[in-house]
Amino acid sequence: MRNDRRLRRLVVDERTTYMWSVRHNRQDDDAPRDVLNLYRDGVRTRIVFRQGERGAVSGGYSYIGCVATGPGKLLNLREPGVVRALVDEATGRGLMPGVTELDGWDLFDAVLSRAAAATPAAPQGCPPGP
Repeated sequence: MRNDRRLRRLVVDERTTYMWSVRHNRQDDDAPRDVLNLYRDGVRTRIVFRQGERGAVSGGYSYIGCVATGPGKLLNLREPGVVRALVDEATGRGLMPGVTELDGWDLFDAVLSRAAAATPAAPQGCPPGP
């Protein structure tokens, strides 16, 4: 059985390596959330997806890390390609490195568009994916 709590390695280029993990948590009366934790050179950046009007997060059991805004609009935060796309989008916006917590929903549509562009031969009506 795989240990989902371990840190995984994401190599972006020769000089940039991130360690990352995904967690589902709920604090007190706060809304459930899925959190992508990225570590680089001892600095943590959290990309947080909170349950609410902007989208839905996993229930905290078998589908930890799945965030969605509607049918066919889903990202699996446990997939390295999705993590890479989130890192690239945040970096492209000048948010990484530097910001310690990001709202994942602000990045969601751009990352979903990247995934759709990466699979142009998908039949009509298929959900996009990396």
